[in-house]
Amino acid sequence: MFIPPGFVQRSLVLDQGTVAYVEADPNVWPGPPPEAVPLLFVHGFGGGSSSYEWSKVYPAFAAEHPVLAPDLIGWGRSDHPDRPCTTADYLALLSQLIDRLCPAPPVVVASSLSAAMMVRVAIDHPNRLRGLILVAPAGLADFGQDPSGSVINQIVQLPVVDQLLYRGAIATSEGIRLFLAQRQFADPSKIADEMVAAYLASAQQPNADVAALAFVRGDLSFDLAPYLSQLTTPAALIWGEMAQLTPVETGRRLVALNPTAIRRFDVLPGVGLTPQLEQPGVTIGLIQQYLSDLTS
Repeated sequence: MFIPPGFVQRSLVLDQGTVAYVEADPNVWPGPPPEAVPLLFVHGFGGGSSSYEWSKVYPAFAAEHPVLAPDLIGWGRSDHPDRPCTTADYLALLSQLIDRLCPAPPVVVASSLSAAMMVRVAIDHPNRLRGLILVAPAGLADFGQDPSGSVINQIVQLPVVDQLLYRGAIATSEGIRLFLAQRQFADPSKIADEMVAAYLASAQQPNADVAALAFVRGDLSFDLAPYLSQLTTPAALIWGEMAQLTPVETGRRLVALNPTAIRRFDVLPGVGLTPQLEQPGVTIGLIQQYLSDLTS
């Protein structure tokens, strides 16, 4: 699904279902050095999310690192169960992806709720990870925030209405573009037609509403703060200054909980929730800097 040139999609059967993932095509890219640290790119949650989210970034690292970008269960080209996955399901999935896809402890690059989940995986399995590069990590119930208070949350609690809302207002070209403009980007002019098409293709997969509505309802939300203070894996954080739902002040509060593990915290001015799509060149440069520090 909208895979960059020089990359191929493969699949892997895990406990929760079949996961589709992208990796470098060995017929195009020379193999990275044997000692190279694997990079696992994990997308966030939201209408139409998939590994496409990182497709403007991971090609920059394929010559020197094994690069892997999965679609999580319920998203992209991976299986879409007719029941929503729980937070525990996704934590187990992320752990299995590391075990099965990464021959050595990887640096995980993740965003938003998935980034928050990776903090929990790193706490439970500190020896499996080399480092974390996290874009606006948020459990969406951080510091006592109540994710159930929004109007949209109240609407999606209603049976039938939730599916009508998803099909009529979310999983459409106009709905995706509005979602990206209001939630993901600070500068809507940077939203390309290809981005809308990629998100829409993911959002229109059979049963795609199941995972998306569970996320919108807040079923996967948790307070990241108590976990972040336990983190020992070295980490670097990127935060868009204009990020919606996860304001940069939340990032500053989270960083203050564990300045030992969190070695870098960079705020990008004029950028929204997904700098990997809005400012991919800047994001690539920061990741290159972080890798030097986290793997030294």
